[in-house]
Amino acid sequence: MTERGATFGQVFAVREFRVLFGSFALLISGDSIKMLALSVLVYAETGSPGLSAAAYMAGWLPYILGGMFLLSLADRLPPRAVMVVGELVRVVVCLLLAFAGLPVPVMLGLVLVTGLFAPVFGAARSALLPDILPGDAFVLARSLMGVTSAGAQIAGLAVGGAFLAVTGPRGALAVTAALSAVAALVLRYGLPHRPGRSAAASGTAAAGSTAAGGAAVGGAEAARGAGGGAVRVTLRVNRSLMVDRRVRGLVLASWLPIMCLAGAEAMVVPYLGGQGQAGVVLAAAAGGMAVGEFTVGRFAAPAVRERLSLPLAVLIGLPWLAFLMAPGVAWAAVLAAVSAAGVSYQLGLQRRFVDAVPEEVRGQAFGLLSAGLMTGQAIGAAVIGVLSEAIGPGPAIFAAGIAGVLVALALSGALRPEARPAGDLSPAPAGDLRPAAAAGDATPGRASPPPPETPALASAETLVPRRVRRSRR
Repeated sequence: MTERGATFGQVFAVREFRVLFGSFALLISGDSIKMLALSVLVYAETGSPGLSAAAYMAGWLPYILGGMFLLSLADRLPPRAVMVVGELVRVVVCLLLAFAGLPVPVMLGLVLVTGLFAPVFGAARSALLPDILPGDAFVLARSLMGVTSAGAQIAGLAVGGAFLAVTGPRGALAVTAALSAVAALVLRYGLPHRPGRSAAASGTAAAGSTAAGGAAVGGAEAARGAGGGAVRVTLRVNRSLMVDRRVRGLVLASWLPIMCLAGAEAMVVPYLGGQGQAGVVLAAAAGGMAVGEFTVGRFAAPAVRERLSLPLAVLIGLPWLAFLMAPGVAWAAVLAAVSAAGVSYQLGLQRRFVDAVPEEVRGQAFGLLSAGLMTGQAIGAAVIGVLSEAIGPGPAIFAAGIAGVLVALALSGALRPEARPAGDLSPAPAGDLRPAAAAGDATPGRASPPPPETPALASAETLVPRRVRRSRR
């Protein structure tokens, strides 16, 4: 073993990861184009800025409902099939939006209804990563997904703008459909079939195995829930996850600092008077996040990443305090980039989160993390937006920064690495990045991932339009 564990080159050497990586880049680019094109199309049809903004946000809103009621499907169904169906749904939706001549309320309703399943599709992807990349390679993979998310969003918006200029919003939606179709083919023929996680674990879960961290959702409960309705199982497992103190601490540590960051970023446009300069600041934030993810993932050893979680989380809030001095666009861009670089704090939580939840409900756990990230960002933007009506955008950004610092300090217990026996944080052997089954660990109901090794709302993953990058967890 090496102190630094796996490398990016070794991660990319795994074929299944390359498939997930490529399809994820297509997903983020396509979603960025879709929401931009839909917003423009709705504005062209109605002339209403409010409906145009609602169209852009329509991709975010279903996450709270899908995350609350449907996430168990991510563990009950084969992951490859779930991801392929997700891409095909996007193909159909984009073609209907582009060419069916639907009224605006029907278009928005279609996006909202089909978006209910988006957390399930994303959860299946996130839960598959620890299976194909055990050990520290999983955290590096999450880092790469975060960098890809930021880059793909910027590329998607640039490409989307170009297609909007040349073909109009309907043509841009057709491009999104084509990207999703390609992603479906890549997933279908690039990934092997794997059974649903809960079904595979049902034989051993009845023995009551639990995750290494002692999460409250035992294997026996997952086995009992395998035969229940998706909504009932999702509600029960979500509750059990949040009741467990360790899981709850890690989930809140992933959600709340990002909520404060979203509130600050939401005020950039009104702070700059609605000028196009806001795009420069927001692009700088995306770039800062990508640099932070890459730097921490590439150059920090596994144990160092975990120790950096607390200071990096505090860093998210600190730069926004300078907005009390009314910086111009150049300094605002620098400050936003530094703050967004702190999002890499989530890399230090990834291994601990995987250890804390049972494998048989890992998909739902990642889906809950992603849904909370999406919902929390919407809440953060709304709260700071209301505050700005009373005190102005600059002071509201300052307040978001103060909240970010205080939240990080309040969560210091969850952000600090846990005390572990000597050697427990050592990464998996750098040369052994085979999928679990190939590496000789094919036990479907094992309670925890292979030795230590990822976000994501993120991303992740979590890893979603502009915020997909933070649903990665």
